[in-house]
Amino acid sequence: MTVIDLVSYEDALASYDPVMGLEVHVELGTKTKMFCGCATVPGAPANAQTCPTCLGMPGSLPVVNATGVESAVKIGLALNCSIAEWCRFARKNYFYPDMPKNFQTSQYDEPIAFDGYLDVQLEDGEVFRVEIERAHMEEDTGKSTHIGGATGRIHGASHSLLDYNRAGIPLIEIVTKPITGAGERAPEVARAYVAELRELIRALGVSEARMEMGQMRCDVNLSLMPKGTTAFGTRSETKNVNSLRSVERAARFEIQRHAAVLGGGGTIVQETRHFHEEDGSTTAGRIKEEAEDYRYFPEPDLVPVAPSRAWVEELRAALPELPRLRRNRLREEWGISEHEMQSVLNAGALDLIIATTDAGAPADQARKWWMGELARRANEEGTEPAALPITPQQVARVCALVAEGSLNDKLARQTIEGVLAGEGSPDEVVERRGLKVVSDEGALGTAVDEAIAGNAAIADKIRGGKVAAAGALVGAVMKATRGQADAARVRELILEKLGVSG
Repeated sequence: MTVIDLVSYEDALASYDPVMGLEVHVELGTKTKMFCGCATVPGAPANAQTCPTCLGMPGSLPVVNATGVESAVKIGLALNCSIAEWCRFARKNYFYPDMPKNFQTSQYDEPIAFDGYLDVQLEDGEVFRVEIERAHMEEDTGKSTHIGGATGRIHGASHSLLDYNRAGIPLIEIVTKPITGAGERAPEVARAYVAELRELIRALGVSEARMEMGQMRCDVNLSLMPKGTTAFGTRSETKNVNSLRSVERAARFEIQRHAAVLGGGGTIVQETRHFHEEDGSTTAGRIKEEAEDYRYFPEPDLVPVAPSRAWVEELRAALPELPRLRRNRLREEWGISEHEMQSVLNAGALDLIIATTDAGAPADQARKWWMGELARRANEEGTEPAALPITPQQVARVCALVAEGSLNDKLARQTIEGVLAGEGSPDEVVERRGLKVVSDEGALGTAVDEAIAGNAAIADKIRGGKVAAAGALVGAVMKATRGQADAARVRELILEKLGVSG
């Protein structure tokens, strides 16, 4: 890999203002492809989900997926866009080794949604408005697997394999207008925008938007303007960035790289770039085409799409509560700060907490377990809390067992450990491990008597008025009962037996 000289981020921002453009591709969760009836089930054998239409066979004709159009309209509405009364598809001509038609059916100058915005909230609570240029419908390409090279890329490979199962899967491409005015926070704005967009897409139910699976990917366009000027510089386009962290790192790296090139008297080449997860760098891909290079022309085999105004308004009325509004409502209901809510979001725990409260747990208890024990466990395993082998319903059951006095916090943690280890439901783990709180007054009384007899000096201090010393006796009882006693009840019994009021 070529070593690239960078200037410091601070020096770059002292001389230049960044301009960003973000292009996000969202793979829709439709049952069939955008222009044919082939299934879209992940993991199918290579080329098993294909037909003459998505393979580009002569004489085959496409038909538009109605659910795909509906999803596009929902996304446009949620992004505060205008919805076109009439739009059509176009052919984007380009050498696509993984697109059997050798052109992509997309939309060019007549997108289905345009002129919108999305307000995103940064970590300190500042709200930044990102303006949307367009959201248009298109299809995905197939998948190339390069064999024999060291990097998995075509360079150095001996041959390539093509799987067309993905060719024709519906995509929505969401393109921002140039993002200016973010200054040093530009990479943070990029990350916050993609994160907010992902939450919005999931709330609409049109895609799972899992970036690690390629269901949502971002192209980061970046250029720099010398301070005091208004003309945009030459842009680079870092392609197919597939995590929130990587979006932020890619923008930051390109700011530093552009500044180094310009500061050294060089010129920026308009090109695509590859992002490298291992060190956060980018390397050159290919010279970037302009729109005219794609020789767009209207798709002759598809009729125009003309959403009726009544249908669009029906979809608008049925939109779910959007993520930012829902977060603000929940934050007020839960009585937590902006910082605490941001921590919940960063941990990927918001929907899990909501599902746990829906299953009957108090919100503070649901947050406690998902943001404490379970977030720690997910972090240790390098995964998301949602990927842990425990459900919100099971966490809610643990909360219920604590509330009814069957478990204390220590035993609850052990119960969760058992569920995560695959030992069954919370009730099964409690039964098998013998974790229930000792609630038998006779057994507790005996344990308290033994603790008092074995710690006479401490007992005398308590009788003399040093009630705080009772903690030592509580600890002795908890040890004797293997942590299975109710600590509050143990303390009451100790004070009762020593004739001291609490």
